[in-house]
Amino acid sequence: GDGGDGGSVYFEAVENLNTLIDFRYQQHFKAQKGQQGMGSEMTGYKGEDLIIKVPVGTEIVAEDGETVIADMVKPGERFLIAKGGKGGLGNTRFKSSTNQAPRYAGPGTPGEEIWVWLRLKIIADVGLIGLPNAGKSTFLSAVTSARPKIASYPFTTLHPHLGVAWTGGKELVLADIPGLIEGAHEGVGLGDRFLKHVERCSVFLHLLDGTAEDVANDYLTIRKELELYNDKLKNKAEVVALNKCDALTDEEIKEKVAALRKVTKNQVFAISAVAGKNLHDCLSAVDKFVTRNRKTQNQPAENEQIETTTKPWSPLD
Repeated sequence: GDGGDGGSVYFEAVENLNTLIDFRYQQHFKAQKGQQGMGSEMTGYKGEDLIIKVPVGTEIVAEDGETVIADMVKPGERFLIAKGGKGGLGNTRFKSSTNQAPRYAGPGTPGEEIWVWLRLKIIADVGLIGLPNAGKSTFLSAVTSARPKIASYPFTTLHPHLGVAWTGGKELVLADIPGLIEGAHEGVGLGDRFLKHVERCSVFLHLLDGTAEDVANDYLTIRKELELYNDKLKNKAEVVALNKCDALTDEEIKEKVAALRKVTKNQVFAISAVAGKNLHDCLSAVDKFVTRNRKTQNQPAENEQIETTTKPWSPLD
């Protein structure tokens, strides 16, 4: 009989995974090969497909490190990354009137092989951006149950934190992006290893340290870094928040809010994450952009969707 086809390899986006750490310890994956043809003209069994689970938000990148093959943004989404080989033809295919028992068979075709990079980009409704010590972690802990490390020195946050806030009966997923500095798009400070996470956010919440000398310049510094990293980010919705207003006089707050309004047309709120001042109003403004984005967003899956009953492989097994 003919040989069975080899199994194929798929990536599947799942919600219960948050990192790519498991792939640090295992980089080679192979679907099951097809069974050889059997006697009595019985075709061999098809090899089982291999389903590799990845977190939602994972990009599959070609070996060159630049070409994006697939962007796994929806839970349950599957993408065929390597198609299984074709089983060979059994010797009975070559029977003839003069040769009823041929001693040769047709070879199959090998399955596809590919090297890829996996790159995870956090998916959040709101990206908290700002210079180090702007109070992003304090804000996140004040409005959500997240508990990021907080201290009064730069780069306390060394990796993005996620938190969920509730406003107007709806949830908002916020990502605390580690502090950016001038030159971040070129890798300065914590560099561009975190800038990728801001790309998927619906809206930026730009926090500024109200106790800083020149808040307008601080604002422009971050805006410049975002645009140098990806020019499309300049069009993303933004709400601006002057933080740490509990440490300022009313006159100082008025002056600094006015300075910010000279360099941005976006809404500016005077808040205090520590004292809980104006946090609700600030979140409500952010929520309007998120709600608008959810209504207009239409992301049909461009990747091939495959239904399979194969038992999924789990990197946690």
